[in-house]
Parts: sequence; structure tokens; C-alpha cells
Amino acid sequence: MSTLTLDRLGALLQGLGTNPVQGPPDACVLSRPVDIYRVHLADILAKLAGCEPALAYDAIQTSTTLANGDLTIPVPRLRLKGKKPADQCADFAANFPVDHRLFRMPSASGIHLPIFFTPHSLGRLVLPYVFQRQSSYGNNPDAGLGDASAGHPGRKRVIVEFSSPNIAKEFHAGHLRSTIIGAFISNLYESMGWDVIKLNYLGDWGKQFGLLAVGWQRFGSEEELAREPLKHLLDVYARINALFKPEQDESKKARDEGRDTSEIESRGLFAERNSYFRRMEDGDAEAVALWRRFRDISIERYISTYTRLNITFDEYSGESQVQSSTVETVERILKERGVYEEHNGSWVIDFKKHNAKALDVAVVRGRTGTTTYLLRDVAAVLEREKKYAFDKMIYVVSSEQDVYFQRLFKVLELMGRADLAVRLQHVSFGKVIGMSSRLGNVKLLGDILDQTGEAMHEVMRRNATKYAQVPDPEAVSDVVGISAVMVHDMAGKRVNNYPFDIARMTSFEGDTGPYLQYCHARLNSILRKAGLTRDDMAKHVEDHPTALDTETDKRHCVDLLRLMAQYPDVTATALRNLEPSTILTYLFRLAHQLSSSYDVIQVTGTNEGRDVMLARAALYEGVRQVLENGMKLLGITPVER
Repeated sequence: MSTLTLDRLGALLQGLGTNPVQGPPDACVLSRPVDIYRVHLADILAKLAGCEPALAYDAIQTSTTLANGDLTIPVPRLRLKGKKPADQCADFAANFPVDHRLFRMPSASGIHLPIFFTPHSLGRLVLPYVFQRQSSYGNNPDAGLGDASAGHPGRKRVIVEFSSPNIAKEFHAGHLRSTIIGAFISNLYESMGWDVIKLNYLGDWGKQFGLLAVGWQRFGSEEELAREPLKHLLDVYARINALFKPEQDESKKARDEGRDTSEIESRGLFAERNSYFRRMEDGDAEAVALWRRFRDISIERYISTYTRLNITFDEYSGESQVQSSTVETVERILKERGVYEEHNGSWVIDFKKHNAKALDVAVVRGRTGTTTYLLRDVAAVLEREKKYAFDKMIYVVSSEQDVYFQRLFKVLELMGRADLAVRLQHVSFGKVIGMSSRLGNVKLLGDILDQTGEAMHEVMRRNATKYAQVPDPEAVSDVVGISAVMVHDMAGKRVNNYPFDIARMTSFEGDTGPYLQYCHARLNSILRKAGLTRDDMAKHVEDHPTALDTETDKRHCVDLLRLMAQYPDVTATALRNLEPSTILTYLFRLAHQLSSSYDVIQVTGTNEGRDVMLARAALYEGVRQVLENGMKLLGITPVER
């Protein structure tokens, strides 16, 4: 296992004709093979430029395309005096060490010095890294370690709150995106050594549940609830909400006209809703029993749907779980610090008075005495800090809630808990456009997955020959359909809106989930036809590190190795920006390079001997492993065929 310890890695590098690595603290040579090149390049650059190795190391950047090198040095980043950057760059190229074992001789490109890795070194480093780490290639368990010298040993802890649907309300596009992105962020932090708490904070409390209870009294059916519980609760809520809408419109009109709304909201469904929720907050046994029943039913059904997405939560919490004593503590502190004001029967915070003009005024406790989302969420933060002692907490919620989370964090600051507010992060995302119009009357996550799975099944049926080779087409179409939805969602930046397009997402053409699955399945097919086991290939990589040197077309082999080497750097970047598109863009680059290599790098039918077959198969197995790792990090289940 030549790359798993510093001593063994040092011996491997000496065998390559270069020195063992002694890089800065930022270098993770046991996790990221490219860091070996960075450390050696920084040493060369420091000598050429007469600067500190740490400055040289920080100046090195990763190239975005293979044609522009593996690494690049933007010379102005070195902040050197004297010659113009372009002239300095030319000097570096002219004086670069000849015949270096890790780097080809560079040529200056203006103020940039592109650096290419030698095929000789790539063949000996990259595949051992992949084969010796397998499913953990791309992970960096050290990234999640606390600072022992500062009294924080062990793994750091992050809470990721995501999905968080409202009981008896539509599982809308925002919940879908939160589920997909939140699962990715959880996987990412786990791969980087953090202790991750996945939390589903259900909308299971508040006046909307009071309205549902009133609707249940009028329209509820035990028979329908037993048959399709979530759909029946949605139907009940929709019917009572339709009756409630005229009253809401009347109240809104009065408010817009500057009139008092208290009389309107003291009668009709307003009064029934508020009264029922008041009973819940007062602990009325009958009201709480109905709430608990609906909550338990909903969680049970959600769990079965999340299982299809390979998602498990560590905790199903909700607004209902917040203790009244914690709420009282929050209000006491706000009053003591002079930021809690009474206004028209409600308790509010006027953020304009506290250097946050854009946050305006927020109601914290309503005029009927009931708590608001904001008050309960502030209390929830305090309870989670006490329960989990987290280092970071991430809320994965639509960008439409940006102001809300700014208010939440500001309230904590006003309470004197800036130390806690700084550990919170709102990871936002844009809208899905047109999902309702394209899927029809779809209300639940399971329905969304069912419809895309059925659409995927229809696409698969069009190729009768390949369809006949799939052992369980219904199960495969479900998995590929789910990957289609996920890739469609993660293809662009989180903040971007995107159109929900089933025809586009279920296509095998272009950068789609089905295409990614096809690439993985094809690699499995190549390896199955060769009749080789992964142990055979791993042993060959260990015993014959020079095997790829003799390949007739090295460019395709080398380019695949160059891309595989980048994967741990890509995951490190994703940890910084929390963008699933960072991983996905990389996987499609790898898939495109793979597509251009099939006809050139053939494993079977070449009559070139078993060693050549093993070397090429090992290369493809390395690519397959990286594809699998990236797909699983995104939450996608790779199919075998």
C-alpha cells in the first residue's frame, strides 16, 4: 500500500527519482495526489523567484482545462518586484529544471506558466491512489478534525437541516431542491471527516395545523386516512383552505388599506383556527393527540419515500419539539436587552433600530398570544447548541427565505450570542419553474419520483435490444429516473432557477443523469467481458506500476489519469462552495474524456496479451471507481448494467 503512509509515499517518490514531500500545513499529500506536484512545484518556484515556499505554494492554481496544463502559475500572484510579469514568466520557463521527474518543461503563456505532469509520474501515482483507497478516494478525513492545541480534539460536528416539508401541505419544488442539495452537503461533510447530524425539521406546528384540525372535523375520513394518509390530509387541507381564502383576502384588503384587522380575525375560520392552535400550545390532550397522530403518520410515509433517495435522517424534529421554557428564555433575554417591543397587541423586533434597516419589523409573538416561526426557530437554535454542541449548522432553504434567516441570525446577535450566530449558515437555492404544469396535480415527493420513473421506463423501452438485457427494468428505471431528477437539479449553480423538463432530464443524450449512468454501466460491461476481478487489477497496479508506459496511444491514457488525479481537489473545492455542480461538472468532463477513449483503449479483442489487458482494464476500473465515488457523493445510486 505504497501511498497510504508518508514513509511509503516517500519511498515511492524516491523510486520515481524525486524527493519525499515536506509541504505546508495546507498540503494533504495522503488524500490529494496533485498536492505532491504542488509541493514540488512550490519548491522549484521559490528558488526561481527568490520567494518563500509558502507564497509560491499559494500562488499555484489548478487549470480548468487539460489543454492549459494541470497546474498554472499566474506570475502576478507572486507579487515580485523588478521585471514585468510576462518577462518574469519567460525567465521561469527558461530556467525550469530540465528532465524533472514530475513536470514537463513548461512554455510561458503571457503572464501564466502552464505546468504539465509527466506521464511517467502519473502512471505510478494516480492508479495506486485510487486502488488503495477505493470508495474513500476523494475523501479527506483530516479536514473534519478539531484543533487539539486549542482544546478542541476529535471530529468537528455539523448539523444539516434540510427537506423539512410541512405536514399536510404540498411537497413543493423548494422541498425537492432542499432534499437533494441537503443530502449532498451531508455526504460531503461526512466524506471530509465531520460528524454530521442530518435533521429534518418538519413544519408540524403553528396556525396552519390548527386550520388542518378544523378541516379534519369537517371533511376527515378514517377510511381515506387509512388508505392514502398523506393524500387525504392534503385534500382536507386544500378544502378547508379554499373556504378560508375569502376571509384571508378580506383581512389582507383591510391591512393594505391601513384598517385594523383584529375584528375580522376574531370570527369565522380565523377564530376556529386560532382557538385550536391555542389549545395545542396549552397542552389540551385531545388537540395534542390529533396532532401527534397526523405527525406520526406523515413521518412514517416520508421515511419510505426518502429511502428511495438513499436518505436517512438522524432526527425528525419540528417546531412542536421546541420547549416552552426555552421560548420564555428567548423572550426574557430580548426584553432585558431592550429589543422586544409591544405593538398593537403583538410583540415585535424593530430591526431598523438595531442597524439592520433592510430587515424592517418582525412579529415575534402574535396578538393572540401564539408563537411565531421566528421565535420558535431562535429557541430551536439554543436547544440544538445544548444538545449537540455543534461547530456549524447549515440550513438548506430556498433563497426566498434569505431575509428570514438574516433576521434569525440578527436576533441571536441582539441576544448577545454573536458567537452562536457566526456558526450558522443559510445555503440558499433558486426556484424550479413549471414543475406543477408539467407534472399535473402532483403534491407529494413520491408522486414526483413515480412520474419521472415511469417516463424513464418509456425511454428505456424504445431500445428493445438493450431493454431485454436489463434484469429488472422497473427497478432500474426507478433508480435512473431518480438520478435524472437529481442531475437536472444539480447541473447549474444553486442560486439559479431552472425549468423542470422531464423529456430533457430523461434523455441519454447530453449531460444528463441517464448519460452518467450509461457511462458507469458501460465500464462495468467492459470489465465483465474481460473476465477480470477487481482484485486482479489491484494486484497488477501494485506489481506493475510501469504497465501504462508501453501503451501505443498514451494521450488518451494520460488524459484519463490527469482527470482522475483532480478528483480530490474537486471535492475540496466543493466543500468550500457547497455547490453540487462542482462535482457534477467534473464527472461530465471525465465522462466525455472516457467517451473519446473507448475505441482507442480496448481491453478485449486486441490479442496483445494479458498484461496489456490488465493494464487497460485497471485504467478503466480507476475511472469507474471515481465515477462511482462522485455519483454517490451527489446521492446518486450507480447502476451496474
